[in-house]
Amino acid sequence: MQQSNLLRRIAESLERLAPPPPKPPKPEGADAFVWHPHPPALTPVHQVAGVALSLLLGLDRQKALLLENTRRFAAGLPANNAMLWGARGMGKSSLVKAVHASCPPGSLALIEIARDDIGSLPVLLSCLRATARRCLVFCDDLSFERADQDYKALKSVLDGGIEGRPSNVLFYATSNRRHLMPRDMIDNERAIAVHENEAAEEKLSLSDRFGLWIGFHACDQATFLAMVDTYAAAYALPIPLEQCRAEALAWAATRGARSGRVAAQFIADLAGRLGITLKGSI
Repeated sequence: MQQSNLLRRIAESLERLAPPPPKPPKPEGADAFVWHPHPPALTPVHQVAGVALSLLLGLDRQKALLLENTRRFAAGLPANNAMLWGARGMGKSSLVKAVHASCPPGSLALIEIARDDIGSLPVLLSCLRATARRCLVFCDDLSFERADQDYKALKSVLDGGIEGRPSNVLFYATSNRRHLMPRDMIDNERAIAVHENEAAEEKLSLSDRFGLWIGFHACDQATFLAMVDTYAAAYALPIPLEQCRAEALAWAATRGARSGRVAAQFIADLAGRLGITLKGSI
């Protein structure tokens, strides 16, 4: 009996000395956050680097789809996880941030998770499950390589597992790959598997977890010049229209591509040469 009391007092002393477990982070104090898994933390971002929705041209269909889905979710209505895939530099991540910025302040928290931290997504969702705030978890440039197993964790979290995705959380991702994995990785699974179709389905089923697929495609010259014109007008750059367009086409030729990103890079270079400071992101 005496030994039992001694052990109990030792245990109580150790509990008093041990620090209390940290409280799970909550998305409070801002409308945007960056997730850090070690230790779990949500760092507030008070000024999101982004482009105004009106400056994203050639994306009318993409804008309408993502706006409708996001605003429904922010209003407490059912909505789908979204995959924005396709051509580089055509405004996939810019559209996600612009759509979030168009929602009423305080209605929706945007939480960025890095590609390399996808394995910690279950921990993040566990933290968000404890809050009533609606949260949009966003991963830019998401893809998986041959030896990468994180896709299994993501697949389970998005639309599986015993808990399922919290009703107050939606997941948006951008990728240059439609199915998030290189084609040779999927073909290789078919070649070495006993049941090749089952192996391919395992890989492709991840993209099926996204109820909304939005494709982005390379723009033509007219759309590229419209982007340049819009940027030049928005920032009031003092240069004749035809000269601006000619220089923009020459700039695009050196890049071997026409896209919203190339247009923005040209405008940044042009503003620098003109000695003009651009206010806000581009």
